[in-house]
Amino acid sequence: MRRGPSPFNLVSLTVGFAFLYLPILLLVVWSFNASKLVTVWGGFSTKWYGALFQNEQLMAAAWVTLRVGLISATLATILGTLAAVALTRHGRFRGRTLFSGMSYAPLVMPEVIMGLSLLLLFVALKIDRGFLTVTLAHTTLTMAYVAVVVQSRLATFDTALEEAAQDLGCTPTRAFWQVTLPNIFPAILAGWMLAFTLSLDDLVIASFTSGPGATTLPMRIYSQVRLGVSPEINAVCTLLIGIVAVGVICWSIGSKWRARALPAT
Repeated sequence: MRRGPSPFNLVSLTVGFAFLYLPILLLVVWSFNASKLVTVWGGFSTKWYGALFQNEQLMAAAWVTLRVGLISATLATILGTLAAVALTRHGRFRGRTLFSGMSYAPLVMPEVIMGLSLLLLFVALKIDRGFLTVTLAHTTLTMAYVAVVVQSRLATFDTALEEAAQDLGCTPTRAFWQVTLPNIFPAILAGWMLAFTLSLDDLVIASFTSGPGATTLPMRIYSQVRLGVSPEINAVCTLLIGIVAVGVICWSIGSKWRARALPAT
């Protein structure tokens, strides 16, 4: 009996991974190109990283994106967790189907439709487009993803732990804060990271809901790429890849430490 993947599967996986990661590798390599031409290698240099930090437009867009991501991910985590608790712990209440559909609608709604509808809403409410509107839009988009992640953890959570805490004198609220919340915290943190990444990556909805002074980094990169790829764009993309890679590595190390600590407790 053959063990391991077949040659066909190995070739297919190699081609697939090369198609996915080779462009990213090339982008990182060309970010250290001394030449201004992105197709001509002029030697190794880090000057474009220095030029990046002197580019006020890119740095301002990066700062806006970072603030929008942090605030919208936090709001989406709070709302998504509350929605997941309501759907998991409160059974079949009146309006549950409608509430569930509205909570998960952003998962299947095309982003262009969602962005246009939010734009019409802000115009109807006479809210000027800017930092507030793009933050609210990203919160609306990402809270559904947080709700899915947290709800999947709550569905497998042993409620006997809560019941034991209440038998020992805890109120339902205190049992939730001291028993349930610590156990589902990894899922909440994973939902926050997912929401932050989605906000960082969004271009379509931000294009509809942002205004003057609230241009996000994907919008700025897209507007500059239309005129040609510059080495500074490669540098900022490489930094983003590095930040995400560091986050994933830290998360993996933390998960391993947690897994090793669980048997001891």
